[in-house]
Amino acid sequence: MGLFGNGLARTRQSIFGRIAQLVGNTEIENDTWDDIESVLVQADVGVNTTRKIIEDMRARIRREGITQASEVLRILKESLRSFLDSPPQPNITGRPLSVILIVGVNGSGKTTSIAKLAFRYSGVGHNVMLAAGDTFRAAAIDQLKMWGERVEVPVIANQPGADPAAVTFDAINAAKARNCDLLIIDTAGRLHTNYNLMEELAKVRNVIRKSIPDAPHEVWLVLDGTTGQNALQQAEKFREMVDVTGVIVTKLDGSAKGGMIFSIINDLKLPIQFVGLGEGLRNMVPFDPDLYVASLFEDTEA
Repeated sequence: MGLFGNGLARTRQSIFGRIAQLVGNTEIENDTWDDIESVLVQADVGVNTTRKIIEDMRARIRREGITQASEVLRILKESLRSFLDSPPQPNITGRPLSVILIVGVNGSGKTTSIAKLAFRYSGVGHNVMLAAGDTFRAAAIDQLKMWGERVEVPVIANQPGADPAAVTFDAINAAKARNCDLLIIDTAGRLHTNYNLMEELAKVRNVIRKSIPDAPHEVWLVLDGTTGQNALQQAEKFREMVDVTGVIVTKLDGSAKGGMIFSIINDLKLPIQFVGLGEGLRNMVPFDPDLYVASLFEDTEA
């Protein structure tokens, strides 16, 4: 069993394994549908998306005249897959310097995700630089520097409390001077001061656009997969502040609520670019809907 299968073990065992038992061991009755709906909601699939999945399943079963439990399980998997989109290719090629702005609350795994992105993209030939734009926390600056050394990627940083827009400006100039083709910028994540954070993000974005008019080319929001619906509320707030283009879901291996993937795609209408399935540098991988759905059930080899 690969990264997806191992990483989604908790969600599979506590949530979707129960659904497989519900449709596999009994005749499908109204109570069964209620039970399936309840389990999906518990998995943070989201109320609206859960209802759509149930309606889709019931329509397919009627249409195909299905009575066997094994076929019901197939319909469940097909229905779940139909509610997921594959992410678009990241917009980080075809120009001298591409910029990815990373946003998210403190503690979501933002800094570690940046390091994993740097490791992934430098490994496929990108000349990557990082910018320590979360100047509010000294620990964030030190952590990014440490990761930069570990993955052998340069980090542009300043003192704690420095202006994040100034750090961003320095990083863009440094990236151009060193012929880097990808700059990944960390930002602060203090949601309890929404107005200040919004102003700070706006300043950073304006500095980027003055130097590179069509940048940032991607704005990725990092969400902690263990926080379920709270993460979705965070996403709504960040979308009000900045034009989010994609999502990175971290810590799915530590969560029994991996169903939040459905809510992000269906309720927020945002693509999921990467998912974190473990602590290792290689354990943050591009989101694959087929592997994801297969890994929610026991019979997967994903």
